[in-house]
Amino acid sequence: MSKVAIVTGASAGIGRAAAVKLAKAGWSVVLSGRRQAELEATAAEAGGTTLVVAGDLADPEAVETLFARTKAAFDRLDLLFNNAGMGAPGIPLEDLTLAQWQAVVNINLTAPFLCTQAAFRIMKDQDPRGGRIINNGSISAHAPRPLSSPYTATKHAITGLTKSTALDGRAYDIACGQIDIGNADTSMGGKMKDGVPQADGSNRPEPVMDVQHVADAVLHMASLPLDANILFMTVMATKMPLVGRG
Repeated sequence: MSKVAIVTGASAGIGRAAAVKLAKAGWSVVLSGRRQAELEATAAEAGGTTLVVAGDLADPEAVETLFARTKAAFDRLDLLFNNAGMGAPGIPLEDLTLAQWQAVVNINLTAPFLCTQAAFRIMKDQDPRGGRIINNGSISAHAPRPLSSPYTATKHAITGLTKSTALDGRAYDIACGQIDIGNADTSMGGKMKDGVPQADGSNRPEPVMDVQHVADAVLHMASLPLDANILFMTVMATKMPLVGRG
């Protein structure tokens, strides 16, 4: 029987690339996201065994539905890739509304927490026991971009969630790791090529990398035996301005 994965944010970008890579490697993949038509497009590209479950993971009921349908369809879960995320408008910190802040916290932090809880409940009781959770931390888990306080704060918090999950999962053979991605060439990250604000106040283009390198990394992390874990991995465009000052 093939292993079973849930990929959130699977309608485009990193989520779609990772889901397709897993499916072509023989995994059964549950595709989660808000856009039904885009999830269906991911399923068509992936081939293999997929299950589309559309819903907004900021809603706890949508999380419950996602995991209930996964359990009903496959009776187990081997991998959760907490990938879904969003940012707030790039405006001064003092001008952000509470609603804008909370929207980012809900999808970037609360939703991964709720998904992790639901994954634990399945993984700890299944036979064979255990599984793996991979969190998309982002380069912003290390260093902020200008005008990105909600996104940066939630991605720093994901690092804490990763560490706590890795620790609390030990008792149930649940491994947890984090992949921090820098400038993948997607509809979101590809905008770096056109120029983005820098710490020194300038606006400059940045190098990007093929999103398939991210998908390869996710598959590698997912394929390890449960007695081995990549706790943190950074995959980035080599020449992006992360290592160094400014």
